[in-house]
Amino acid sequence: MSDDGDRTADTDGTDDAVEAGEGAEGERDAPRVQVRGIYTTALTHLFGAGASEVVLASEPIRDRFDAGFGVRPPDATVSTTDDRQGVGVVGGPDAVAAVRERLDGVGVDTLSWTDPMPAGAVFEGVVTDTLGGGAVVDLGEGEGYIPYDDAEGYVEDGDVLRVQVRAPAPPWGGNRPSLSTALIVDGGLVELRRGSGGGGGNSEAARMASLLSVDPPEGWAPRWTRWAEDADVDALRASLERANERADAVTRALADADPDTAPARLAAPLDTAWVWFGRESRFALDDLRREVTTTMPGHHRTKAATEAASAAVDFAEAVCEPSGAFPFAAVTRQFGPGEGDRIAIEHGKPEGRLITLGRGEVTDYDPDGAVRVEREMSPGGTYDALGVERRPGDVARTKFVEGRWWYATVYSGGEGETRGTYVNVCTPLEVFPRSVRYVDLHVDVVKHADGRVERVDDDELDAAVEAGNVPGPLAERARDVAGRIEDAL
Repeated sequence: MSDDGDRTADTDGTDDAVEAGEGAEGERDAPRVQVRGIYTTALTHLFGAGASEVVLASEPIRDRFDAGFGVRPPDATVSTTDDRQGVGVVGGPDAVAAVRERLDGVGVDTLSWTDPMPAGAVFEGVVTDTLGGGAVVDLGEGEGYIPYDDAEGYVEDGDVLRVQVRAPAPPWGGNRPSLSTALIVDGGLVELRRGSGGGGGNSEAARMASLLSVDPPEGWAPRWTRWAEDADVDALRASLERANERADAVTRALADADPDTAPARLAAPLDTAWVWFGRESRFALDDLRREVTTTMPGHHRTKAATEAASAAVDFAEAVCEPSGAFPFAAVTRQFGPGEGDRIAIEHGKPEGRLITLGRGEVTDYDPDGAVRVEREMSPGGTYDALGVERRPGDVARTKFVEGRWWYATVYSGGEGETRGTYVNVCTPLEVFPRSVRYVDLHVDVVKHADGRVERVDDDELDAAVEAGNVPGPLAERARDVAGRIEDAL
């Protein structure tokens, strides 16, 4: 689980940082670093103190540091290990060495190792055992594991396979690195995949590459990362040039390879190092983080324990933040709902009754306070105020935003056509772990499939006020909300 609600972290980058020839490895004294995972805030602060430039920062990290982080290809990526005990560092050899040296100084019980089977390395391997879901492969430097789904063709004992390390494994975990026969090289903002077996690319990616006046090597296809959308042309070109250099090196190594020498390492465009943080190191990282934001004693010590403990730390610190805002992200991460959960729509009536409108699946979760819920509708009858028949295959998609005085439901037919939109005006929404709750304020706004907008049920609101079920000021607020929605639609 991320320290910041995302998997990435970064720091400042200037427009003149990308210079001619930047694609070559090791040309800058201070490497650019991307940081991911539970140590993100502390390490962003550490690397941002002059030793490195942090790039590709998540929005929470940008807000936390109140800084403009660069969208540049990183020289090294620092990622929290799955067991949260430390980090892996992947990148060019010089960058990994510099980052590792910096991390070694975190605490007296910080330990680090170089991985003999680094990310992206290509080996001529020999299958030594076939298991239920994959095969064990002798790489010469150690053993790897290739799932059958990631191998081309049938695999059996004694086969010689040309494989790439897709996911390296820390030495303390006892797991084998994960392998694939597809070949990919990383340039930071773009990756190159070799041939159709590597997943190929797409025409849009190829067009982008052509606009940069930099062609990928023959047989390699580009695939841009999500960060490419925010990068400038210089950064994109530098990333593609770097990927090209690495792809060329791999291509040359494969051309010179002799399968009779297996097992053997053929190419290693990247280095990988592993850094293990002991207890004192974790508390030192707490001190770094505390200089930036609210940090409980033992923050990283607790987060390193379990996913649930990590979420609990986020919750405790969020509710202690002096902003005064309701910590929606902390509460929902700890208690729900999350993507894939099912929640009920609990529709209160001003006279005190509660109606459950149905249950749906959370299809999207936004830590800023929104969840999207999808429901399959049963056929029969019509949709209120829309006058449209409910048919088999109809789907209702609703977005609920914590604290909002309304929510909209879009009804779609089995072939995706919009059948109408119903906007319910209500008391401020509360998104609970198993339900969304509110009290309906009668007046609503609908938008028909033909674009016609209609405000409905004002008379029911008037009657509720007359009966004493809706106070006058609340009714006025409901009418004001309905009016603004009507204008907006």
